[in-house]
Amino acid sequence: MKRIYITTLVTCLVILGTLICCFRLLNLSGGKDHLTVGFIYDNDDSTPYTYNFSLAKDAVEKKYGDKVDILTCSNVLDDGMEAPLRELADKGCDIIFFNGYSDLVIKLAPEYPDIQFCQTSYMDMYGKTVPPNYHTFKGEAYQGRYVSGIAAGVKIRQMLLEGIISEDEAVVGFVAAFPTSEVISGYTAFLQGVRSVVSEAKMRVCYTYTWSSYALEKNSAHKLIDEGCVVISQHTDTIGPAIACEEASGEKREKPVYYVGYNQSMSEVAPGTSLVTSRICWEPYVLSAVDAVMSDREIEKVVTGRIHGTDVSAGFDKGWVEMVDLNLLVAAPGTEEAMNDAIEKFKHGSGDFVFKSNHTGVDILDSSNTIDLRNGYSENANTSYPLFHYIMPDIITIDD
Repeated sequence: MKRIYITTLVTCLVILGTLICCFRLLNLSGGKDHLTVGFIYDNDDSTPYTYNFSLAKDAVEKKYGDKVDILTCSNVLDDGMEAPLRELADKGCDIIFFNGYSDLVIKLAPEYPDIQFCQTSYMDMYGKTVPPNYHTFKGEAYQGRYVSGIAAGVKIRQMLLEGIISEDEAVVGFVAAFPTSEVISGYTAFLQGVRSVVSEAKMRVCYTYTWSSYALEKNSAHKLIDEGCVVISQHTDTIGPAIACEEASGEKREKPVYYVGYNQSMSEVAPGTSLVTSRICWEPYVLSAVDAVMSDREIEKVVTGRIHGTDVSAGFDKGWVEMVDLNLLVAAPGTEEAMNDAIEKFKHGSGDFVFKSNHTGVDILDSSNTIDLRNGYSENANTSYPLFHYIMPDIITIDD
């Protein structure tokens, strides 16, 4: 019996010694037991875009607890990026995340080679040489836009079947910040989702030429509603369009109007009109990047997604895009099933079908440059930043 006890004790000591050696080897390899993580926001969490991005910070806090210190700077304009960046760097941040579009980050990164700089992508990074400690990332938003378009299309189909609107009144409106490829890609995917259900549907787009103006966005939405749009969506940063739809629903109107959100659920501010919201999930990348720095590994060898050098993208397949808060009190029957079918299609194949159409796309900057969309278009093939920048004038009208 004593031999058994001694053998057991020796075995336990060997296991303990092995674990200690492994722990020491991990430390020798550069692993960390504590990090300082910085976040720099272009706005604050009162706006949907920044609120959605801040959920990644919350996820880091929840996962790592007292193993991380988190420092944040809010309301940082792109041309004012340098001071807060240097402030967080000087405070000992090991990794800093940015949701702004300033090119100052890539310029300043070489001055701090021991810090990893991770920025939401703001331009085509394909083939570009960047500092080894500079990284970009973005969820493939066009996938969520397409699925939210399906939700809008099923609602429009219901209105058509019930005789509430006619085929030529199947028009959706989009409040857009700027005519950038990111915005155009999003609203084109949204319209294509609508047209996958209602082939007669068309779109009107109204630009605000600012990312964040409650008054301009709300007024633009009201303008589109007055022009006859029956569903409104947006790529801007405030709740203005959602409020406009809710206000319009309370008026005596011949046609109802509904709302599709982006970044943040709007069912609380627009309970009578909000259908569904799509969002980019920043959490998978941010958590993986923190884990990489914690374990002293390269970020792109830890993150799960489509790797383009130090740039990464992913969609529904990796949990980087998500549909939230389907409003069953407002959405038409069959909406959830139609959305899920499309999501499964994205998870198990390419998204080339989104930009496939019997139309010709026209370059917004050069009308002589066109694309035959019968062959489709592959978004995010080589970069996380959306590059589709063609207008289909037959079905999309840009408001002056």
